[in-house]
Amino acid sequence: MNKLAQLDHAHVWHPFTQMRDWLRREPIVITSGNGAVLRDVHGKEYLDANASIWTNLHGHRHSKINAAISRQLKKISHSSALGFANEPASLLAEELVQLANKRLPAKRPAAGKLWNKFRDQAFERHKLEKVFFSDDGSTALEVALKLAYEFTRRARGTNSKPRFLSLAGAYHGDTIGAVSLGHVDLFHKAYGGMLFKTDQVMAPYCYRCPFNRAKPERADARKYRKCSWECVGLVERKFSAQKKKGNPFAAFVFEPLMQGAAGMIPQPSGWLEQTTEIARAHGALLIADEVMTGFGRTGISCRITRDTLESAVARPASAALFATGRAEVQPDFLCVAKGLTGGYLPMAATLTTQKIFDAFLGEYEEFRTFFHGHSFTGNQLGAAAALASLDILQTEKSVRQRAQLQKNLHAELQSLWFLPNVGDIRQVGLVAGVELVKDWRTREPFALCERAGIRVCEAMAKRGVLTRPVGNVIVLMPPYCTTKAQLQKIVAALAQSAAELG
Repeated sequence: MNKLAQLDHAHVWHPFTQMRDWLRREPIVITSGNGAVLRDVHGKEYLDANASIWTNLHGHRHSKINAAISRQLKKISHSSALGFANEPASLLAEELVQLANKRLPAKRPAAGKLWNKFRDQAFERHKLEKVFFSDDGSTALEVALKLAYEFTRRARGTNSKPRFLSLAGAYHGDTIGAVSLGHVDLFHKAYGGMLFKTDQVMAPYCYRCPFNRAKPERADARKYRKCSWECVGLVERKFSAQKKKGNPFAAFVFEPLMQGAAGMIPQPSGWLEQTTEIARAHGALLIADEVMTGFGRTGISCRITRDTLESAVARPASAALFATGRAEVQPDFLCVAKGLTGGYLPMAATLTTQKIFDAFLGEYEEFRTFFHGHSFTGNQLGAAAALASLDILQTEKSVRQRAQLQKNLHAELQSLWFLPNVGDIRQVGLVAGVELVKDWRTREPFALCERAGIRVCEAMAKRGVLTRPVGNVIVLMPPYCTTKAQLQKIVAALAQSAAELG
C-alpha cells in the first residue's frame, strides 16, 4: 500500500464514511487534476463525474482562477472582517447582489401586462441587497436561519417561538441549526436530542409519489405523472394548520428545482412557484438553499432550442445563474457556497433584503447586532477566486459550454433506459440522478444494506470514473468543461457498472 494511503488509514477520519469498510482496502489518493480529469498517486486517471462533491464548476487548474489567486497572494491572503473591510470581498458582494437580482424576460410579454406589473412589484419588495459571508453551505444556512428567527421575534414579540417548514428528505448541512432543518433520519436521527423542532411537508417526488396514479414508464416520472397536485395541497394545509395554532411559520426553506442529498429529487414545472406563493400568502419568509443548484448548475432553460441557446449567448445575463431566477421566485434569503469559488476554496454567502438588515440596526447599547461570525469571513483569496469564477460564468464561451453539456448529458442518459435496474432518470440542467431499482416495472427499491449505489460507484471507479451515490441514486454532475467524449465515457461506465447488479 502506498505510504500516503497508509498515513490516511492511520490518521484521517473521513466524512459520511463507514471507516471499517474504508480500512479494508487501499483508498484512491488524488494527487493532481486538470480540467475534468483527476490523477491518483499511481498515475491512474479518472473523470471527475460529480465535480468533487458538486463544487468544481470550470474544471481543475483553470488558468483564470489560478491567476486571480496568484495575483491576490502577492497582496494579502486574509485579514479579518471583524472591524475591517477588504477590496475583493466588497467587489464580490456587489457582483453577487447584481447577479441575484437579474431579471429574466417576462414570461407574458403581451397578454400579461398586469401580471408582469405584479411580478415586478413583488420582486422589488424582496430585492436582495445585503451579503453575509461565511465558510460553507451549512454556515450559509445557519446564518439565514438565525436571521429569520430573530427578525420574526422582533416583528412578533420576543416571547414568540418562530417555527420553520422544510421538505421531507431535506438536507441543509451539518451544523445544529441546519441539521434541525433536515429530515434524513439516516443522517440526523442520532442527534435528535440536540436539535430544535422543525416541521416538514411532502416533497414532490414524482417517481415515488403515493398520489401519482401513472404506471412506470421508460421516462422521467415528471413527464408521465398522473395527479392533481396533491403535494401542493398538502403545503397549503400545512401552512393553514400552523396559522390556526396562532404561530404561523416564520420561513419556508427549500432547495429550488432539485433537492440534492434527498436523492436528486426534481420538482415538476410549476411546483416551486405555487408553493412559494402559498408561503408568501401566509406571511412566511423564503429561504432558498442554492448551495448545490447555484452558479449555472440548473442549466440554461427547461428545454434547449437553438433560439434559447442563441438568446443566452447574446445576453449571458439571461442565462440565469440561480435556480430561483429560472423559476422567477425571489427569496428573502439566498444561500450559496460550493461553486461560489469555482470549487477552489471554502467560502459561502447569505444574501438578504434591506428590510431584514434594517431590523438589526440600532444604537450600540441596544445590542441589536447580529452576533454571529467566522474567522475567515470574506477572506481575500476566496473572494478573488469567486470573482474570477463569476467572470468566467458570464462569458459567451461558458454559456455555450454549459448549454452544450446540458444537451449532451440528456442525449447520453437516454442510453440507460434499457437497463432493468434503472427506474428513473431525472435531469435538471447540468445535474442528473439515476435511481437504481430491483425491477423498473415495480419500482421495488434496493435495501440500503445491499449497497447498490456504492457497488455501482466502486465499479465505475475501476473504469476510471469517480462519483458518489446518494443512497440508490447515482449522481452525475460533471465540471462544465467536460467534453462529449468524456461524458460518453462517464455514462458508459455507469451503464456497464449498473448492468453488473444483475
